[in-house]
Amino acid sequence: MKTFHPVKLNSYLERHVDGFRGLIKAEKFPGGQSNPTWLLSAASGCYVLRSKPLGRLLKSAHAVDREFRVIRALANTDVPVAWALHLCEDEDVIGVMFYLMSYVQGRVFWDPALPELSKTERAYYYRELIRVLAAIHGVDISGLGLSDYGRPGNYFERQISRWTKQYKAAETTRIEPMDTLMDWLPANLPPDDGQNGLIHGDYRLDNLIFHPREARILAVIDWELSTLGHPLADLAYFCMCLRLPAEGDVKGLAAKDRAALGVPEEQAVIEQYCETRRMPAIENWHFYLAFSYFRMASICQGVYKRGLDGNASSTRALELGKLVEPMAATAAELIA
Repeated sequence: MKTFHPVKLNSYLERHVDGFRGLIKAEKFPGGQSNPTWLLSAASGCYVLRSKPLGRLLKSAHAVDREFRVIRALANTDVPVAWALHLCEDEDVIGVMFYLMSYVQGRVFWDPALPELSKTERAYYYRELIRVLAAIHGVDISGLGLSDYGRPGNYFERQISRWTKQYKAAETTRIEPMDTLMDWLPANLPPDDGQNGLIHGDYRLDNLIFHPREARILAVIDWELSTLGHPLADLAYFCMCLRLPAEGDVKGLAAKDRAALGVPEEQAVIEQYCETRRMPAIENWHFYLAFSYFRMASICQGVYKRGLDGNASSTRALELGKLVEPMAATAAELIA
């Protein structure tokens, strides 16, 4: 799907979206390894369209209908999101299922060192993103009608099983550290403490739209991997992203002097999160980090396989295949 049939799409949106009028053009955002995302310019304003990719897809992947459901449920909560406007399940319109949401104009940062900001400003931006992460985990899932948004039972047990299956379905060559993780993780599950809430699944800096001038998040985006589960999976994933190399598809802070930058150390991030959520110190942190590396490596492998098959939505898909082995090796070091 390189472009839309503008007349057909415009006709559909004018019939189904209140106020939509006069589609002018559709421009694909350069990011987005999984679900293609487009900026629609129309006479009535700007909108964002997010769709499934074309081609054969892994089971349960690319669930844009789930994304639509969760951002619609989060409207008017403490979690900032775009407005969910319409879900189109009729694949005849553009060839795949898609949904339309409001366009949130603001700042997106791609480098967690935040070179665009001063040292003093960086601390405020990090406090804000940790505050919003805690807000996601604190929403009333029952009150929002999301009690069935994920399956019951031990979240990590289910996720390890899921990503093991996804990885094996996309495996292109044997990677020994991945085999090690697939054995170690299910054998070393922490006791289930009963925590269960909404988790984003891909909470990192470039999935946040900040106010153009303030340390305030206007929208959390890319909810494809959201579900009900253990909040520490989100926290560990965010900290894992910050541990990544400073150069790469997903930039981290490895080898960076966080104190000189004004960026909080990992322990300070954990302490602020625990204080915000009024929870005790975290045990088994190495498990949560190792799980996050394993899950990210599995995701990268899936994107890489779609790149080989010609179904990935980004030209960087093939480059992500190079991240799988070093991520798995880093996780294996954590549990050695």
